[in-house]
Amino acid sequence: MNFAQARHWVFDMDGTLTIAVHDFPAIKRALDIPEDDDILHHLAALPADEAAGKRAWLLEHERELAYAATPAPGALELLHALRDRGCRLGVLTRNAHELALVTLQAVGMGDCFASEDILGRDEAPPKPDPGGLLHLAEKWSVPPRELVMVGDYRFDLECAKAAGARGVLVNVPENPWPELTDLHARDCAELLRKMGI
Repeated sequence: MNFAQARHWVFDMDGTLTIAVHDFPAIKRALDIPEDDDILHHLAALPADEAAGKRAWLLEHERELAYAATPAPGALELLHALRDRGCRLGVLTRNAHELALVTLQAVGMGDCFASEDILGRDEAPPKPDPGGLLHLAEKWSVPPRELVMVGDYRFDLECAKAAGARGVLVNVPENPWPELTDLHARDCAELLRKMGI
């Protein structure tokens, strides 16, 4: 199936629909997380009381970023084109659900997604785990191969591959993960042009 015919689209949020602003090395320093550790996996392995304090700090830090979010080039146009074609649209993010709602509202995309189709780190296991994509496929009553996962990092592509969905890489000038990528576009505007819709 070519991408123009796809009817079920799932998007990463930060760095895909919005311009990436998270300074992950600074966050790791503030939370005393080793440079090579994944933030969410590190917090999950901590004792509950220590993790709670660090999660609260992370949530407040991300809340400030959410209100200041700006849309990525072409993202709004792509979402509106897909929505106008009757496509189902979802979000799978490692961010928190409540902040995903704030972010999407701030960048003018709040009306493109049903709240229950926005899965954050508390609704689905963090990517690259395919659980969130498989949940949306089941909810939408389609086989996972009918889903398109759009993201800006290898975790998005690995998630798509593990679920049996198709992976699209955007907002990365050169594709460092060709073996994981079904389609690469410089940004969402180019993706829309490549689809010819």
